[in-house]
Amino acid sequence: MTATADAAAEVAERTIRPLRRTPVLPLAVALVLALPAARAHAASDVVVLDAHGRAHLRHDRFVPSGDALAPPTATRPEPARQPVARAAAAKRTVPSELDALLAAGAIDQAHHDAWRAAWDDARRLLPKLHGARRENFAAVISNTSAIAADGLLSATRAPSVFLTLERNRQWWASGPLLAYAQRVGFTGSELVWQFYPGQGIQLQWLATFGKANGLFAGRAYDDRLRALLDEAVGLATQRAGGLAWDYLFHFDGGRPPWTSSLSQGTAIQALSRAAVRLSQSSYFEVARQALGVFREPPPAGVRAATPAGAHYLQYSFAPKLHIINGFIQSLNGLHDFAVLANDPEGRALFAAGEAQARVEVPAFDTGSWSLYLPGEESDLSYHVLVRDFLRGLCTRLQEDAARAPAIPAPDPAVYCDKAQSFTDDLTRPPVLGVADARVRAGRDAKIGFTLSKISTVTATVLRKGVVVWSQTARMGYGRRAMSLRPAKAGPLEVRLRAVDLAGNVGTATGTLHVAAAARKRP
Repeated sequence: MTATADAAAEVAERTIRPLRRTPVLPLAVALVLALPAARAHAASDVVVLDAHGRAHLRHDRFVPSGDALAPPTATRPEPARQPVARAAAAKRTVPSELDALLAAGAIDQAHHDAWRAAWDDARRLLPKLHGARRENFAAVISNTSAIAADGLLSATRAPSVFLTLERNRQWWASGPLLAYAQRVGFTGSELVWQFYPGQGIQLQWLATFGKANGLFAGRAYDDRLRALLDEAVGLATQRAGGLAWDYLFHFDGGRPPWTSSLSQGTAIQALSRAAVRLSQSSYFEVARQALGVFREPPPAGVRAATPAGAHYLQYSFAPKLHIINGFIQSLNGLHDFAVLANDPEGRALFAAGEAQARVEVPAFDTGSWSLYLPGEESDLSYHVLVRDFLRGLCTRLQEDAARAPAIPAPDPAVYCDKAQSFTDDLTRPPVLGVADARVRAGRDAKIGFTLSKISTVTATVLRKGVVVWSQTARMGYGRRAMSLRPAKAGPLEVRLRAVDLAGNVGTATGTLHVAAAARKRP
């Protein structure tokens, strides 16, 4: 481990140590065995860089594939703003902020010097890089400067900030160029990183804690599970009156540092399970401190108060963006912590979110597919993801009722029913509806139709059995249309074929009655 990483771990350990301790409950061992298993996921290919700067590809079955922290259209991260002039105007720079932390006694000389050296090394390397290497490393340096300029380079955030800087220095100095969303690792570490073009490699907390859940489910990897969680705990940041795992890059309109209910809920879940499996009650204490973001509104936290309770936001920087998969998984995490730690605040936070979820969940079912957020359908992976998260919540509530039938519990029916409905959607073909229409030759016309679910639609127009026009487009559910201009009068046969994201096929036919072109006035 580098001096920078050593310093990061020591500062974080010193910050997190003074926690109140709760003994592991005897009942917790039985409960953790009864909880739904960690969601099965396709494994990832991880590019791992060793201490000698050599990279190799490793197939890691515990690292979840895909990126649940991304828009369904796979919008790439926004370029970081160059903060040099801004930082100078604010008179807050990385060196000056490190000096201030040292002067305040928040960090010691060793950490100050190690982090200052990491900053200086990064600045020296940048001019030597070119092309994509320079672009990505410059963005990491820019984000680091911006965090300092905003006064957000705290003693607890510094470990993850400088680890990110150091890992990017190592990667762009000797590692290979990467494809979008490629998962990355480093020899001797269990943390999962991910490449975001224009933003460098970044700690992927959702994938990291998803990996922890995978190691837990594997039942024979306790040493790796402990090592991963100890690394992650050492990089937690004080936020919203507790602890959080920050993302340190620009993404989908958000600027660093930001956090997510999805990754935070998965972190709480993984820590709670490991507390029981490894008989390490300190993980419960870390999970308890991680509840802070669920108490506080954005931008510090993820709580959006509602008349029914609370919605927990996928992105702390987007208070109006309600994404259902992250919300449901955050409830699964809160539930597991509340049950395993027998924690009253965990129960209260879960209850507030669950009350809102039972209001929201039905609105995310179109009747043929799930919505990712209001008005926008899920892609296939997100559809399966939210189905699995709903199954987990359904099972948890059913088991709550079975364990304590005399205690009133939320009715799981809405979650069970929607999980089944979303399962049925995977084999339910799209439904098309098209009505005959009358149009005029030589003028723009539309083939109007209805579509039950997001699909790739092909419209084919035939005259006496011969194809005269065809068009293919991916379309969402609802009323849709395709435009054409018939050349001459006569009936046209319209054939529509829709293939949904799961490969199911639906068809419909109609007729365009084309009248002769209007005569031009003399």
